[in-house]
Amino acid sequence: MAQLLAAAVFTLTLVWVLHFRGGVSWEMSSNPQLVYTAHPLFMVIGFVICTGEAVMAYRIVLGPRAAKKAVHLLLHLLSLGFAAVGLYAAVKFHNDAGLAHIRSLHAWLGIATIGLYALQWLVAFVYFVFPGAMMTMRADYAPWHIFFGIVIFLMAICTAETGLVRFIFPGNYPSEAFVINFNGIAIFMFGVAVVLAVILPSRY
Repeated sequence: MAQLLAAAVFTLTLVWVLHFRGGVSWEMSSNPQLVYTAHPLFMVIGFVICTGEAVMAYRIVLGPRAAKKAVHLLLHLLSLGFAAVGLYAAVKFHNDAGLAHIRSLHAWLGIATIGLYALQWLVAFVYFVFPGAMMTMRADYAPWHIFFGIVIFLMAICTAETGLVRFIFPGNYPSEAFVINFNGIAIFMFGVAVVLAVILPSRY
């Protein structure tokens, strides 16, 4: 179910960005909104889809634990890469348009999520990858790593939802509003499915 919802989120995001928003561009001279449209595209792919897949890696990846660990780590790193591009798009658009930064709830949540995400990745690398970490330290930190991982993922979901509503204004084409709303519902359901996959015992 989580994989189907991830595919739905990816498809709806692409349809919205390419069909209704006209794609993306890094040149302000063409259409300033095309620069900003890159922000939700890369953020949804990175912080929603890649992060969700990374959170579920230990459940969905077949093979030894080392392989699951590697996929988990690399997906999170890939997510940070997509998020960096998405953040750059938002900063570039605001700078080029002369707009103020970090004024909305969406921006506050986004900055907090990115900061905590990077910190979580670095701490996890030290505890679980760095060879100097003792097994007792890893065992003590593991429950907190899972807890904070779920919290940060849910923060990413909330940030995505608050970002989507910024694109619905009076006068929008009804079809675009429908796509945005359905995408928001799919993102929420994907978040629920990911958390459920993590907290349920393996026998389920």
